[in-house]
Amino acid sequence: MTFDREKLTQHRANREAWERETLGPTLDKLPERKDRFVTQSSVPINRLYTPADVPDHDYDRDLGNPGAYPFTRGIHATGHRGRQWTMRMFAGFGVAEETNARFKYLISEGNMGLSVAFDLPTLMGYDTDAPEALGEFGSCGVAVSSLEDMEILFDGIPLEQVTTSMTINSPAAVLWAYYIAMAEKRGIDPARLRGTLQNDILKEFIAQKEYVFPPKPSMRLVTDTIEYGTRHLPEWNTVSISGYHIREAGSTAVQELAFTLADGLEYVRWSLERGLDIDEFAPRLSFFFNCHNDFFEEIAKMRAARRIWAREMRETFKRVIRGRG
Repeated sequence: MTFDREKLTQHRANREAWERETLGPTLDKLPERKDRFVTQSSVPINRLYTPADVPDHDYDRDLGNPGAYPFTRGIHATGHRGRQWTMRMFAGFGVAEETNARFKYLISEGNMGLSVAFDLPTLMGYDTDAPEALGEFGSCGVAVSSLEDMEILFDGIPLEQVTTSMTINSPAAVLWAYYIAMAEKRGIDPARLRGTLQNDILKEFIAQKEYVFPPKPSMRLVTDTIEYGTRHLPEWNTVSISGYHIREAGSTAVQELAFTLADGLEYVRWSLERGLDIDEFAPRLSFFFNCHNDFFEEIAKMRAARRIWAREMRETFKRVIRGRG
């Protein structure tokens, strides 16, 4: 729906009248604290927003209902009213035994979503006893150098009942292989495993800098995991495309969105070139955005992210989108 010219002109006149009545011609009625108000990303904030700010708004095209294309208002029709968020405690306590105890405590308190924080040597692909790991073992995360470490980490934890998020990138394929092998040793069908592998190597080159291999071999590994997950672990999110680290490295909200979506689209291109069907692997790509205190800017960012991603999936990659994104 669009506003006709007469109504649009009236909205603009009403806003100008409001500013004159409220502020006076020189702000002498109600002085403002600053000459200019901006978001945390330096986007100017108007004093008042009216329908004149969105004269070409089309409800179906630009907003739509929750759970329907273009998913501006979310991929779930009922949102948190139908299902609560999965809350994860990011945990990694030096050695596998201590972290396992923490996981069991979290589960005993009703938490069914686990999130593994690995130490720096593990993130960089080093064994715990490697000379390069000296002084970093177990610092800011748990050390996992072998299948045995992974078995200790998840000892006594019902893998088929929990979801496991692993914040690991360069060596993601190796750590994920440990997890899958551990499940198979317990007699659990990998197809029943649910969780998320961060596995976002492009944001490592952009922001966090924890990369091990050059870009092309790194991308090949990521594509390998997407293909394997598509074939054998249909409930697993094989890449968590991460804007969080880009924002923490100093980007604005717009830059965070731009780099993150560009990364995600590149993973899609590599997977298509591998011969995968987009309707098989795209639903298992997830996103991990930052969320600052500028409430409305962050809402706008999340809405824009969903709209752009849905549009690219449908129009650029011809993905058939039905209901939940």
